[in-house]
Order: sequence, then C-alpha cells, then structure tokens
Amino acid sequence: MTNNRILAVVGRVCLLVSLSVLAGCASKSPAPVVERGGQRTAAPVAAVPAANSYTVKAGDTVYSIAREHGMDYRELIAMNRIENPNQLSVGRVLKVKAKSDAPSSDVAVTAPVTSDVVVARPIGDAQPIERRPAGANTEMLKREPKAGKEPYSDQALAMAQNQGQPKPAETPVVAAKPEPKPEEKPADAASAGDEVPWIWPANGKTVGTFSENGSKGIDIAGKAGDPVIAAGDGKVVYSGTGLRGYGKLVIIKHNATYLSAYAHNQNILVKEGQSVTKGQRIAEMGSTDADQVKLHFEVRRQGKPVDPLKHLPPR
Repeated sequence: MTNNRILAVVGRVCLLVSLSVLAGCASKSPAPVVERGGQRTAAPVAAVPAANSYTVKAGDTVYSIAREHGMDYRELIAMNRIENPNQLSVGRVLKVKAKSDAPSSDVAVTAPVTSDVVVARPIGDAQPIERRPAGANTEMLKREPKAGKEPYSDQALAMAQNQGQPKPAETPVVAAKPEPKPEEKPADAASAGDEVPWIWPANGKTVGTFSENGSKGIDIAGKAGDPVIAAGDGKVVYSGTGLRGYGKLVIIKHNATYLSAYAHNQNILVKEGQSVTKGQRIAEMGSTDADQVKLHFEVRRQGKPVDPLKHLPPR
C-alpha cells in the first residue's frame, strides 16, 4: 500500500509540471516565418509598412523604385506628384503598387532607356532670331546681285557659258606625247583680214571713255528701253547675268580676233548660239548693275580690251 501511494503522489506532481509547461508555451505567440529563396527564416517582430507604400532610402531613384515595384517611372511620378524626380528625400513615403499587382518574376520588364539627369533650361536662354521684313530695301539687298559673280575674263566667260550644261562622262586619262608648239605669229599677222566694219551700238552721248586702268570700254547714255544693236556680224557666245558688274550682258564673237560686249541692258533679245547681223536689235538699254541708264560697250582684240573709239566710225 505504501508503494502505491508513493506512485500516486509522483504521478500527480508530474501532471502538474506538465500542465504548467504547456500553459507557459501557450502564452507566447509564435514568431512569423517568411520564406526567402526557398529557406524558412524568422522575421524580426517590427512594424511592417503598408503593402502599397515605400520609404525612400539613400541611393534610391525614381527609376529604381518604379522598376522594383513593376511600375513605369512616369506612373510613380504622377501617383506621388513628384515635382523634381532628381531630388527624393530620404525617409519620404511613396505610394506604390502592391506586390500582388507587380508583374511575375517570370516576366521580363524592360526599363525605359532614359537618363537619370534632367537638364532644365530657362526659356530666356533661347537666342532671338533676327527677322527682316520681306521686301526691305537695304544697301545689302541692293548690292546682292553682285554676290557670287566673277569679274569679266576669258576664264569667267568660259565658266558662265558652261553653267547649266550636263557634265560629260569622265573618260580615262591616256598619256599622250606632247605636240610640237606652233610658232607664235605677231598680233598684226593674226588679225590680218579680220577687221570688222564697225557701227555704233546705240544712239546717245558718250559719257564714259576707255581706260586701261579703269573702264575697259565706253559708256553711251540713253533712256530705258532704247535699242541696242549689234556693232557687226557675228554669233552670240554669251547672254546672261553671270559676270559681276555687267548686269544683263550680251557678248558677240565676230571672228577669231574680235569680240564685242554690251552691258547693263534692261532686256536681252537674243540667245547664246544665235547668229546676228550688223545693225540687228539685240537688247534694250537699262541700268542693271549700274548707277544710271547706259550702255557699256567693249571691244576685245584677241581677248584684250582695246579702245572702241579707235574702231568705231567718227560721228
């Protein structure tokens, strides 16, 4: 009987100890468990922010926060009314999409290709554009027709005649033996039989004379529209405005020795390549590229200007 009582007392003591242990364990709430990377770890017991908010940390940018939450950075800026995306205060709480709304990790999210730096420029930095009213009459506009033109020379005439013509196809250069140089003939011998029976190209008073260091011809006064006639038979080799200081110009080749030029015309009545006869009306007197209405007339002998008064008949 004594042994039975001892066993009964020991059993009661063990029962009481077991109940007290169970009560102590039940009073403590289990620590939350979070699964990360396939491992179960106990998360620290702390205040957890709302699922749709984010607290800015040092080094965060609008683009990194938006990318982390599967958002477009413009959507994040609009949702939080961010005035300057380059300045985020550490500790600021931003509204973001809940993790459940973010795209799955299996879906590739492409971040917009932009720069993290936004350059702001004041409107006042723009340089004003100078505008000139249409038809403004200035010194520069008056002289503009002379720009880009070449002075009268054999080379300039050849270039002016070739303008607008199609460029010939390039051909391979074949070295050739230099041909013997022909003997130069005196100028008088070259012009033998080439004298032109000149007539005056316009009616009017002579207001400018020939000068080797100045004017290369003579100037004949008149009224706008007065007829300008060919001073001899020949062929028109130039008709246009490509030579600086001559305005609307006509050049006639009379033979292998002589050319004649008619400048400052108001209108030109002949075309390049056209044959003309002595006394034929070729232009109308004007003042293009000149300070007054006049005809500037030149005679060139083998390309060199000579005094027209020594060739024109006296009057």
